[in-house]
Amino acid sequence: MTKSLLLLLLTSICLNTQAQNHYFGRNSFPFLNSIYSARSAAFGSNLITIRDGDLGLSAENPALLSEKSIRNLQINQALTPAGGQLGMVSYAFKSKIGLLSPVIKFQNYGGFQGTDELGNETNKFSAIDYTLGVNYGTSLGKVINVGFGLHLIGSHLETYSALGVCGVFGANYKHPTQDFSASFVVKNIGVQLFNYTDSERLPLPAEVQAGISYKLKHAPFRISVLGHHLNHWRILYEDPTAQPSIDGLTGDTIPVQVPGFGKTLASHFSYAIELIASDNLHFRAGFDYMRREQMKLLDRPGLSGFSFGIGLKLKKIRLDYGVLLVSKAGQNHYLGLSTNIGDWKKKRF
Repeated sequence: MTKSLLLLLLTSICLNTQAQNHYFGRNSFPFLNSIYSARSAAFGSNLITIRDGDLGLSAENPALLSEKSIRNLQINQALTPAGGQLGMVSYAFKSKIGLLSPVIKFQNYGGFQGTDELGNETNKFSAIDYTLGVNYGTSLGKVINVGFGLHLIGSHLETYSALGVCGVFGANYKHPTQDFSASFVVKNIGVQLFNYTDSERLPLPAEVQAGISYKLKHAPFRISVLGHHLNHWRILYEDPTAQPSIDGLTGDTIPVQVPGFGKTLASHFSYAIELIASDNLHFRAGFDYMRREQMKLLDRPGLSGFSFGIGLKLKKIRLDYGVLLVSKAGQNHYLGLSTNIGDWKKKRF
């Protein structure tokens, strides 16, 4: 009965995802697809495959909630080149129905000085986006976990506000003997309840993801591959106003260049590698082709699309750092702190 209900729910989610298939820039609340975890930032994308108790990963895929997640508290904070802040706070506990994890995400864009049409200063204002919700995870056996999440979305820009609600579904398979795992996620399924104005409500940026992770048997490396935006084929930007040009020497017409099959396919994948130097020290790196193509400077691409980070486990605290190299214009720096509340309780003798 449970499996039938899950299959029905998954089918409904996928159909809803297809119905909300839109180009970028035509969706509400685009901040939903941002990276909030310092560990994920080091990998270059929202990693959805590793089930090791990390709440930053289970925030994106509730199926990654496990016994290791119980009583864990995680705080993530990031700074962007323009001075904006984004962060996440999450916790996990065991209930009668399974594992629950409250999650808060936010993006604070700071303060602004308003002006009128003549440039005269008016009022000062702020801008912030956020989500408040809870994720639920449970096991369907020894190797398969599933999870669901429901989140309230809020956005307040000066005197304008918008509200919405969204859900996420995830499934994870973990090999019983090998360090291999695979996941499938459908996220941002929901509706915009109120728009900033009385205009038409816009769809949410629904996204389908799938990924795998594998740790080499005789080497301290874990390799991960993520397929993202699988519900929409052409995700690289194409200028709708672009027109064919004329070659000044030959007079031939130069057609507008559009991404070919290979480039479009590559834009759906990101890659990550983790060097497990010890149980307490991890080095990480990642590459996202889509980010590189969208954000690089044509004359100075540099390391745009790459990311790096480190994880350090102390006695009761785990620290994660990640840097996302967006472009030559700047980078996003992330810092994460994780701890288990139970470890801080004094032992009784």
